[in-house]
Amino acid sequence: MTRRLFGTLCGLVFLVNFGRVAFPPLVETLQTQFSVGPATIGVVTSLVWLGTAIPRIPVGYLLTRVSRSKVVLGSGTLLVVAAAFTASATSVLTLQIGAFGLGLASGAYFVSATPLVGELYPERVGRMVGIHGAASQVAAVVAAPVVVFILASYSWRETFWVLAAAGALVTLLLYAVSRDGSAGAGTGADRDFSAALGHWKLILTGILLIAPAGFVWQGLFNFLVSYMTQAKAFDAATASTMLTIVFAAGVPAFSLSGRLADNLPHVPYIFGLLVAFIGALVALTYAQGFVAVAAVVAVLGYVIHSLFPALDTFMLSSLPSDARGSAYAVFSGAALLLEANGSGAVGFLTEANYAFEAVFRTLAGGLAVFVSALAVLYAVNRLPGVDRVDLSSD
Repeated sequence: MTRRLFGTLCGLVFLVNFGRVAFPPLVETLQTQFSVGPATIGVVTSLVWLGTAIPRIPVGYLLTRVSRSKVVLGSGTLLVVAAAFTASATSVLTLQIGAFGLGLASGAYFVSATPLVGELYPERVGRMVGIHGAASQVAAVVAAPVVVFILASYSWRETFWVLAAAGALVTLLLYAVSRDGSAGAGTGADRDFSAALGHWKLILTGILLIAPAGFVWQGLFNFLVSYMTQAKAFDAATASTMLTIVFAAGVPAFSLSGRLADNLPHVPYIFGLLVAFIGALVALTYAQGFVAVAAVVAVLGYVIHSLFPALDTFMLSSLPSDARGSAYAVFSGAALLLEANGSGAVGFLTEANYAFEAVFRTLAGGLAVFVSALAVLYAVNRLPGVDRVDLSSD
């Protein structure tokens, strides 16, 4: 019964993530359709991720009153409504509202489903979170080719109509599985939200480790197609291929990194991934030609998608079960509020005539300085929530 619930969750996570990653391959199409510039569409993509972030802390409190499985069902329902609303958008404002709604659905889903996966498989947290993340990542891989295929025969709206229909089907399946009793394990509520705030040092460290890199990543992948066409002189099809590669590299990354996170020291492993991400980003700004760019994009995609399950495993393994869901909600919500502004920042900078290469090199440099500071704090045992016991056992 647990396997049936987990399988249904993997189906729903595919769809909620598809709703988030369908926008990057549509950036230039939406600019044309609504007669706006990159800054405006950058705000739309930022709203998706702000929507992902904003409900997490309130949902964390809701999880002290409602079981995780019911919140997951609610997120599936919201996904259907938001996708249909986005497909019906007739102005930039309604498009922004729809994008925000898709973000809300994904935020509510992840903050309830990720701890649920940890509860279902307490002895294999990293591995199962990695598999769940890989299912999500498959959506990112197929998003660009699916959107391109739909645009070849239909309009951009059909992308979201298909999402709404698929979301309705999977949500009904999840409801049936829950009614069948398979949600009996691991769906209890966290009864004390204030207990989550008691772990603020660990939550702060999690935010510091992921939010700056996430900010840069948001700016990169949401404008990757435009970056490839403008700075690398690729045609639209080749640029979309690069988007597919960066996400395809994340499929094995989620699964493998989840297993590694179960066995390697958590914090040093995370630092290693951050350094690799910075190096890959700098290399991307200098790479030229299809083969070189594709190779660097693949490495970059693998590294950044390895970081996410590593952070989740670190947080879920470090938090006590009675506050895991709500504390994870606070962590992920606060981090994403910061990360979500990355695409808007890149959009505004490029519209102000700053070159993509200069923007990404500057972001990489700033991230390198920040990570170096965190590494020093870790080395002298001053990283919040990580004491000497953690240093020896992570």
